[in-house]
Amino acid sequence: MCGFVGFINQANTNKDTIVNMANRIKHRGPDDEGYYVDDQVSLGFRRLSIIDLNHGQQPMKNQENSSVLTFNGEIYNYKIVRQELENLGYHFTTNVDSEVLLHGYDAWGAELLQKIRGMFAFVIYDKKNNQIFGARDHFGIKPLYYYDDDQTFMWGSEIKAFLDHPNFVKEFNEKLLPIHLSFEFIPSKETMFKNVYKLVPGHYFIHKDGQTTIKRYFKYNYDHIDNNQTIEADAKTIAKKVDESVDAHMIADVEVGSFLSSGIDSSYVLNEAAKKQPIQSFTLGFNDSKYSEIDWAKKFSKRINQQNTPITMDGDDYFDILPTIMYYMDEPLSNPSAMQLYYLSQETSKHVKVALSGEGADEFFGGYNTYLEAVPFERYQKYVPGAIRKLLSKAVINRPRFHGQRFLVRGAQPLSERYYRVNYVFNKHDRDLVMKHPENNVDSGAYTKHLFDDVKGKNEITQMQYFDINTWLPYDILHKADRMSMANSLEVRTPLVDKEIAAFAATMPTKTRIRGEETKISLRTAAEGELPHEVANKEKLGFPSPIASWIKEDKYRKRIEDAFTSPVAEKFFNTDELMKILQDHINGKSSMQKIFTIYTFILWYQLFFPEDDGVVLPPKKPVKHAG
Repeated sequence: MCGFVGFINQANTNKDTIVNMANRIKHRGPDDEGYYVDDQVSLGFRRLSIIDLNHGQQPMKNQENSSVLTFNGEIYNYKIVRQELENLGYHFTTNVDSEVLLHGYDAWGAELLQKIRGMFAFVIYDKKNNQIFGARDHFGIKPLYYYDDDQTFMWGSEIKAFLDHPNFVKEFNEKLLPIHLSFEFIPSKETMFKNVYKLVPGHYFIHKDGQTTIKRYFKYNYDHIDNNQTIEADAKTIAKKVDESVDAHMIADVEVGSFLSSGIDSSYVLNEAAKKQPIQSFTLGFNDSKYSEIDWAKKFSKRINQQNTPITMDGDDYFDILPTIMYYMDEPLSNPSAMQLYYLSQETSKHVKVALSGEGADEFFGGYNTYLEAVPFERYQKYVPGAIRKLLSKAVINRPRFHGQRFLVRGAQPLSERYYRVNYVFNKHDRDLVMKHPENNVDSGAYTKHLFDDVKGKNEITQMQYFDINTWLPYDILHKADRMSMANSLEVRTPLVDKEIAAFAATMPTKTRIRGEETKISLRTAAEGELPHEVANKEKLGFPSPIASWIKEDKYRKRIEDAFTSPVAEKFFNTDELMKILQDHINGKSSMQKIFTIYTFILWYQLFFPEDDGVVLPPKKPVKHAG
């Protein structure tokens, strides 16, 4: 696991520029560094050594010196691809997967992306064709950004590396503020910095002659659903594929550990890994047992005869780390579990360099409870004409709250507007109240409607899953997993976010994903053959924390009040409305996610856009000790 940066040379750039940019993301690769500079480009690399520790330094050149590679990630089928390349006459000097990418590009160009399985972001300087080729993995496990203002072109694993380039113009992309307030992230190629873009998962770019072209090489779809499949048969296939994927994800020349919560996903992954070799797990919890998963994790680890290391945190730990979190995130992200994940990664990194994690199961196999609402809404829309649904919605929307009111209002909306992730935090009405410039407000549903159009004609559960796989998974779940782990120089691998597992999940009919009130039923059935019944069928908790209660405590509320009345708050928000939201929460009307979204945005803005427009410095990293 590593970090890389690069740029097209300009008159005022030099070796110091690329070194400074690479050093900015040293946390991604503290073991080694390397640089390549010629008349055209500059490349920088930071390495976290995982495979073939003594070789594989980057930037890596091919034998003809016509291509230069920088690569972040792991290619799990690299030995198979390597054999195919050797059969074509390519000679290898190392045992690293990086060299497979380099020769694979020489052999097949962009078609290489159809052959590889793994998590990756890589850039190749193709000297023969005088172009830059960059690619990102199928589901967005590894990050890749680029800056393009028609004058300067640069790329890197993290946006903050661009701050050290003399021609980077740091501008806040204010038009995206309402989008951020709805989703808590930006569900597109755009970022909160003008002219900085994400390379979207499943895409590659070519930069040549001053022009950047983006092309798709992979698109997840539900075009081959097999309605003849059964829960029992799907469970057997899932069990086989999870076993094989975990095996592939454990390839390393360093010790591999695993995160462990009380849920089915991480428990299943750990159990499969423990069949192959002893593996230490790590669990984060709180002193308040209502939110802590430590006791559960200890019991499960003992049951499978594996060591578990508990880590605890309290409110001071949580709020002290927030500015640091916003720095490492690059963009504001208000998912409260990011702070837990940071501390979990910090302690885990003291013991191992690689940790397995259970992300992805909910999106691919139908694990979120919100998917359950699709059935009653589909029935309502089937039996009640649209005109009547609209009349009912208008009749009740401004009435005093009553049971069923929300259902009637939302029942008149298409899924692209109704699905709660479209207005995950603030809806348009909320944004009109809280934004200082509501004229900038936009329809968040329109921003992502194209994703629902992609699966038009599929049932609503399938549409919801497709939306989450293309937004929530890469831009929230996988984003925070990468940033919080790499901030602590830890490689996190996600065996359930896998090309082969995903391909099978796309064939599963709804009846084998969700049954009645049961979510991810086939995965649970597969897990029941391996895990205790109470684990395989445990209700989903997410990553629980006492933050809603902490906000009500005076010392933490005071921090939020200070932020809500700060110059940044005054610049973008109606501060009276912010204080009202905070007071409503204290009075028992839960507004935790709204509070947290505004609060983390303010912290982020203060870090990256200080009043003196100075250089951003990483906040001090608090140290958490095992509990």
